[in-house]
Amino acid sequence: MTPAHGFPGFVRRPKPIKPKAGQESVWDYPRPPRVEPRSERIIVRLGGQVIADTTDAVRVLETSHPPVYYLPLDAFPAGVLVPVEGTSFCEFKGEAHYFDVVAGGVLVPRGGWTYPEPARGFEALSTRVALYPGPMDSCEVDGERVTFQEGNFYGGWITTKIVGPFKGGPGTAGW
Repeated sequence: MTPAHGFPGFVRRPKPIKPKAGQESVWDYPRPPRVEPRSERIIVRLGGQVIADTTDAVRVLETSHPPVYYLPLDAFPAGVLVPVEGTSFCEFKGEAHYFDVVAGGVLVPRGGWTYPEPARGFEALSTRVALYPGPMDSCEVDGERVTFQEGNFYGGWITTKIVGPFKGGPGTAGW
């Protein structure tokens, strides 16, 4: 982290990319985050198999982060989501619980998470799971293959409709 303005540890907010027509800037997203229902078709593949195909997703929008899509738990075939030990805590959403994601002979350890008892305002997440898009064969939003948010903690889905810069990569921890 490079100090700015003479204050150690002070991190300057990056310059947002100006969105073009039909695009969104993650710098216009709120903090605390917002949950928003979506009707795009979401398809996720792992191990050569479609493990989710739904038009009933929600996405969580938070300043500097690409959207995280949460899909209905019942959109996944039995055995794809395997609960595992361990939790993490989000100051806004509450306690996250994790799943290994398994399909076609492929295992993605802790590749998905849910908030079974989310904080107020995030109730829509209680019956949904988010997936890290990076280790999946592919994740699509209305036919567009997403790229993933840098870093090994956040699970944002990046499409051509989303502009940054995005938190998650080296040097972005203080944003």
